[in-house]
Amino acid sequence: MKRKLTTFFAAIGICAIGSSAVADSVNVTLSGGNPSGLWSLLGAGVDRAVKASDPDGVVTYQATGGGFANIGLLAADRTDLGLAHDAEIKLALSGEEPFREPITNLQAIGYMYNWAPMHFFLEKSIADEYDIDSLDDLAKADVGIRVAMNNSGNVTANMTSFMLDAAGFDEETIKGNGGTVVRGGSAQQVDLLADGRTDMVINGIFVGHSSFLSVDKNNEVVLLTVPQDVIEKTNEKFGTGPYTIPAGSYTHQADDVQTVALGALLVTSDALDEETGYAIAHSIVDNMDQIRSVHSAMQMLTPELLVSQETLPFHPGAERAYKELGLIE
Repeated sequence: MKRKLTTFFAAIGICAIGSSAVADSVNVTLSGGNPSGLWSLLGAGVDRAVKASDPDGVVTYQATGGGFANIGLLAADRTDLGLAHDAEIKLALSGEEPFREPITNLQAIGYMYNWAPMHFFLEKSIADEYDIDSLDDLAKADVGIRVAMNNSGNVTANMTSFMLDAAGFDEETIKGNGGTVVRGGSAQQVDLLADGRTDMVINGIFVGHSSFLSVDKNNEVVLLTVPQDVIEKTNEKFGTGPYTIPAGSYTHQADDVQTVALGALLVTSDALDEETGYAIAHSIVDNMDQIRSVHSAMQMLTPELLVSQETLPFHPGAERAYKELGLIE
């Protein structure tokens, strides 16, 4: 009898230990971007979602230089989670600049958003005089245009150069026509246009973002559409998607404008254990309102959007959670 009781209690102990291991609270670091930007808010939202499932769960936000930096941290096993644009991940997978070799250990938790379209704003006076309403009209216009694009090291700069090249308006053509290329973030671009130091501003940003609302309000500008062949080439290269900026989004925009849109993924690596990945993914789906509430731009986040990414394989824990929830097969 004593032997049976000992065996029984030993079995209980084993079960308890196993249960405790499965139930360990999430405690991870999430690398984002600017400490005051949207990605910091997303980090806070993921933390809230995890805490809503388990008050002892912790997602610690770490400010970094952005998606390229976060991919580097994940590759070196120096962070648990990171935010990165789909375009940045595609460059990492192929080992293109700024990466020295392909990054092979990345796995997805899911999309956070996929609605940050590339905007190409041009001074209306130039557009009217030279009949420019599309990117491919720029090269044909034979006019000196001062072009402002994002800083090197930001993936929208990579995309801008690629898209302009694909439309026949590369930097050599710009300069050959008497134009110039300057670089700066969204706030700097606003100032450049307001001060009359540029004719064109370009960035990948939410429709109605404050910086481009300022551009639209304080300047006479038009939004250029992107030719279908450029859209297809860009999406193939960067893993982005087609996007329609609805008519009336900006003052002089009478029609829908076709372009491409960046998306941001919550990414991990194959070093994250399955149970932690499962808990994080399940918490995000169960408590998605915690993430939606961080910013008005996040209202479109849905479980279906979360699992719609095709850039990376899902983390095994996230995949298990999504299958249990009926989101993927």
